[in-house]
Amino acid sequence: MGTFDQKTGLYYGEPQTITHFGGKTMKQYNIFISHSWKHNDNDYKKLVEWLDNSDLTWHDFSVPMNDPIHTNGTDKQLYEAISNKIKYSTIILMMGGNASSYSKWIEKEIKIAKSDFSKPLIGISPWGTGQESQVVKKAADEMVGWSSSSVIDAIKKWSN
Repeated sequence: MGTFDQKTGLYYGEPQTITHFGGKTMKQYNIFISHSWKHNDNDYKKLVEWLDNSDLTWHDFSVPMNDPIHTNGTDKQLYEAISNKIKYSTIILMMGGNASSYSKWIEKEIKIAKSDFSKPLIGISPWGTGQESQVVKKAADEMVGWSSSSVIDAIKKWSN
């Protein structure tokens, strides 16, 4: 069961049923998107675009680019920041391209998501390369193709 934060107006944890003004009922999904600001962030931006244009009510629990921890903090501070984001997330989305296998943080994010908090993890295969990260593939509850419908369907499936 999640927790409602009156300051932010967000539910943290499991997807919550929210009744919006006008009586429409929807679930809010808190989504952590694993990505690196240091490398190409176009995939992250495309995922956000897909989520924004979907029928999901969602909140981005990823570490924001303007968060000084990702550039100025220690590894321990970044681990704690990522852990706090994942802890309150409904689901984790992780790029499954071969480059992910060489990320300094990918295995730590997987450990936090799977071992520390038992969160569902969706690996997303890269568009057109056919090269999947074996690290992500092994950890993922499901690997999906690079399409908005595949990603949205997996979020709904694994966030019940």
